[in-house]
Amino acid sequence: MPGLIAAGAVMWQLSPSGDVEVALVHRPRYDDWSLPKGKPHSGEALPLTAVREVAEETGHTVALSARLGSTRYLVRWGQKVAHYWAARPTGGSFSPSEEVDELRWLPLAKATELLTHRHDRTLLTGLDGAAAIANTVLLVRHGEAGERETWQGDDDLRPLTTTGQRQSEALRALLPLFGAQRVYSAPPLRCRQSVEGLAADLGVSIIEEPRLSEEAYLADPAAGLARLIEVAGEPGGPAVVCSQGGVIPDLVSTLTKEAGLDLLDVPSRKGSYWGLFFGSGSLAPPLLAADYYDDALG
Repeated sequence: MPGLIAAGAVMWQLSPSGDVEVALVHRPRYDDWSLPKGKPHSGEALPLTAVREVAEETGHTVALSARLGSTRYLVRWGQKVAHYWAARPTGGSFSPSEEVDELRWLPLAKATELLTHRHDRTLLTGLDGAAAIANTVLLVRHGEAGERETWQGDDDLRPLTTTGQRQSEALRALLPLFGAQRVYSAPPLRCRQSVEGLAADLGVSIIEEPRLSEEAYLADPAAGLARLIEVAGEPGGPAVVCSQGGVIPDLVSTLTKEAGLDLLDVPSRKGSYWGLFFGSGSLAPPLLAADYYDDALG
């Protein structure tokens, strides 16, 4: 039913003393203190909803990070589910409105006390882990490119189909929500095509990564894994890496097992992506969280 799904973010920053502060908003209509959130527009992916709602309620642009979880509570029409991300502000400033008349930045303990609703307080318990994230890799599987068996010619030259091109355009809109700044791709044309629009928007060149192609990865998985971890720790902000179906499930499984993260499944549909969130360290940053997204599939 309409209105039963929402998305938002716990927007946080470091105080001058290095402590984590959280932004809470006051809604005069309900006279409550809450976390910014709202319902999606028709057909809108939830990460886009979260970023848009934060901007509308706080005036700030943000870069999303790991998922913090969801809250469930009863409203007039039934049970409402709100999905949340950790997010850091990247610009903007607050101006009071009819919807939100006050914003406060508070330390975690004070924010927990001020929040009106118990279901919001539970989200703050996971923020310490999210605040430790220093590096992000968005690991993309290329879009639809037809069947290998029906393609005549060099398989590396097999292009995206019309569906794959639509998925590429969706990725072009979604990946910047996580602050994407660098773009890498395995050599096949379909991989490059899946991220070339994003690279053009960012004004960066696509860096080719042969070790993350199926052929090279299957020959030496350890080298491919090591290269992905290197990419995570390199300077320049969150990285997008486009690879293939013969690489991503094994790579993510290996990373998450080594990190002690319990994943029941490691899907990798064409046009989907994994958010891989690492701690600090330029040589071997540890994996802290892994989230799967298939919202570019339509």
